[in-house]
Amino acid sequence: MYSRAYLLLERDFQELKENNFKGITAFPICEDLMEWGADIEGLQNTFWHGLFFQLTINFTSQYNCVPPVVKFLTIPFHPNVDQNTGRACIDFLDDPNKWNTSYTLSSILLALQVMLSNPELENPVNLEAAQMLIKDESLYTMRDNGPEFPKDPDKIIRSIKEISFNDYYKTWSTIATSKATEHYRSSLLEDPDFIVEYYKWKKAELKHPKEWNLKQ
Repeated sequence: MYSRAYLLLERDFQELKENNFKGITAFPICEDLMEWGADIEGLQNTFWHGLFFQLTINFTSQYNCVPPVVKFLTIPFHPNVDQNTGRACIDFLDDPNKWNTSYTLSSILLALQVMLSNPELENPVNLEAAQMLIKDESLYTMRDNGPEFPKDPDKIIRSIKEISFNDYYKTWSTIATSKATEHYRSSLLEDPDFIVEYYKWKKAELKHPKEWNLKQ
C-alpha cells in the first residue's frame, strides 16, 4: 500500500504538469517520490530572467504535515540562499509552525521563483548579498550571478565540480521549460516500465549533468 506522502506527491506532480508553469520543472529521482530534482528560471522582466537554477527537494513520510528540505545545487548570490549549503531560507520552509498543509510542490517552486527577485532582507542568511543589495542595488544586479556550489558537496551531491557560468549556461539551458514540458506530455509516461527507467535516467543526469548533456 502506498503511503499518504506518496499519494500526495503523485497529486502534486499531476498538478505541476497540468499547470505547466513557465520557467519551472520538477521530476522525482527515486521511485518512492521522496527525492526530487527541480529547475527554475528567474521571472521575466527581472535580471534573473534567463538564468536557470537546479535544486533538490527532499520529502519525508510526514509530508505534507511538515515541509521538505530544499537546496540549490547551483547557488545564486542571494540574501535568502545559504552560500555554503545552498539551502533555501523561506519562513514556511524553515519554521514548521508557518508551514501550511495546503502548500504543494507547485507552490514551493513558485515561491522560490518569486524569492529570487523579491528577497526578504529582515533575516538574511547571506549577509554579504543583503548588505550589497541595501547599499547599492545596481552593484548587486551587476554582480556575476553564475552558479556557486556547496563547500561541503557530499552533504548534497557527490562528484559535482565547480564550473564557469558559460559552461553552466550551455549545460542547463538545454533543459528549459519548453523542452521538459514535451517530455511530460509524452504518452510514454503512462507506461510503468518507462517511469522506472525515467527515474533512473533523471537521477544519473542530476549527478552528471555535463556528461548527459553530451549524449543528447
